[in-house]
Amino acid sequence: MTKETFTFQAEVSKLLDIVARSLYSHKEIFLRELISNASDACDKLRYRALTEPDLIGGGGDFKITLSVDSKAKTLSIADNGIGMSRDDLAETLGTIAKSGTQAFVEMASADKDADMSLIGQFGVGFYSSFMVADRVEVISRSAGEEKSWKWSTDGLGEFTIEEATRDGCGTTVILYIKKEDKEYLDDTRIRHIVKSHSDHIGIPVVMAGKDGAEETLNAASALWTLPKKDIDADAYKEFYHHIGHAFDDPWLTIHNVVEGVVNYTNLLFVPSSPPFDLFTPERKGHVKLYVNRVFITDDCEGLLPSYLRFLHGVVDSPDLPLNISREVFQHDPRLTKIMSGLTKRVLGELKKKAEKAPEEYIAFWDNFGAVLKEGIYEDQPNRERILEIARFKSTASDGQRSLADYVADMKDGQESIYYITGDDTGQLAASPQLEGFRSKGIEVLLLSDPIDEFWLPAVGSHQDKPFKSVTRGTADLDKVTDKDKGDKNKPKKTAGMDELVAALKIALGDAVKDVQVSERLTESPVCLVSGEGEMDIHLERMLKQHKQLGTSTPRILEINPDHDLIVGLANSVKDGGGTGDALKDTAFMLLDQARIVEGEAPSDPAAFARRLSAMMERGLA
Repeated sequence: MTKETFTFQAEVSKLLDIVARSLYSHKEIFLRELISNASDACDKLRYRALTEPDLIGGGGDFKITLSVDSKAKTLSIADNGIGMSRDDLAETLGTIAKSGTQAFVEMASADKDADMSLIGQFGVGFYSSFMVADRVEVISRSAGEEKSWKWSTDGLGEFTIEEATRDGCGTTVILYIKKEDKEYLDDTRIRHIVKSHSDHIGIPVVMAGKDGAEETLNAASALWTLPKKDIDADAYKEFYHHIGHAFDDPWLTIHNVVEGVVNYTNLLFVPSSPPFDLFTPERKGHVKLYVNRVFITDDCEGLLPSYLRFLHGVVDSPDLPLNISREVFQHDPRLTKIMSGLTKRVLGELKKKAEKAPEEYIAFWDNFGAVLKEGIYEDQPNRERILEIARFKSTASDGQRSLADYVADMKDGQESIYYITGDDTGQLAASPQLEGFRSKGIEVLLLSDPIDEFWLPAVGSHQDKPFKSVTRGTADLDKVTDKDKGDKNKPKKTAGMDELVAALKIALGDAVKDVQVSERLTESPVCLVSGEGEMDIHLERMLKQHKQLGTSTPRILEINPDHDLIVGLANSVKDGGGTGDALKDTAFMLLDQARIVEGEAPSDPAAFARRLSAMMERGLA
């Protein structure tokens, strides 16, 4: 078959430039990444061979072989793993669609100091080869196929694929080392890198000598099977880098041996930084499942709940079956038992961290709290455990608060845990609906994650205190007393207020559900709220954005009886000015003002502009 030439996906070309430009200080990690890829390939073939033993021909002695050709100035990394077909080479090495997104490229392109954590979060470690090589060739043969293929590129925009020759399945990556990086052709340098970064890999990494002899460079033992006392922090860190193809350091390491109804070992890591695709719908977990050190899958839905998908690591059990399909396997009751134990263990370790190192825990919560809160909605058995470790921004401080903190600081007469939801905590803190609560010193949770709209009604209450939105129903502020301020913030009764309410109702008609005098406003003239039992304003806006809701529900317009504008309108109505176009224009201007504060556009922009011009004309007259 003739050589075929392909053009890289645009994102790959940009990525190669970023790698060459930004990662010069971490060059040696290219070898760690390629060895990790080779290890994964061997694990996958070992699993497939459980049901298709002919794929390895009765062998199964997996290894990763490094070899140097000083004359050709090449370093080769070869494995006898699963291998790749022609289509696999084109798709896997010609695109980053599966492991990254354009968002990564845009961010890294804008940051001239982009570091390895960006690359690692997108799982594109193969491309780190171009830090040390000006040409890369990949010769591969997929298990079960007879043909071998060679993928080749200089990283400048195109790659070629042609038929090749290879003994047995697996993959060989050949790097043509740049002149300035000739240190990576030195056997001693390579030994040091493997010992530092890949010693923990359970597959032998060997150096091929010129005389045909082979030297094993790593311990080749599964790290999670070793006693914790024999593993230092550096070993854990390098294993995390290997298992997660990550470049940050683990924030938390959880290593346990569990003996009971089901025996298993877990070695789990919480990353220091979140991946960019954490919230993409297709994102899955990154915990690998082993049975007696035999890799089974890295895509097991029944191993951990989806809200713990930020974890990396391995789980190994001798009690699970090897010869069973993944589909049936995921419904095995033993796996359910393991998931329950792992979930409780992880949440328990997070609770310990929150208590012993609260500042470090806040950094974790900032990274993964929005994901963890999915568990409040999805995982009823562990709901209270998650609520215990949940942290929230609020009007009480600039930091993060627990629900226990909130309940402990509730005011005399306060019966509810108050909250407000929206897209940005800064905007929420400035919402007019908070004015009355702030004046009485009542804390309000500021919730800006989309999942907040769903777990709150699912939970309903905490420690017998119901959750209550400050933008829905009555505020009930008259029940709460502030010892420092007494009742000095209680609204005054202004003459003509009842008449103004009636006039505004007539003027606005069906545009509002009702007009009411507010007890929650102290500074702004108006605000919008939902009726008791109705959908919150922010939730309705979210559903409309996703086209899951059609028309808007009319809201209640609340007016501030102490605001000079409202007082003036009340006096005008009392003196007989409660009719006519001027009042109608004013009524709709107030409604549009309330909508704008909520982050919405006026219902009729042309009418809004006309009314604004008319009011300014009257002001100049």
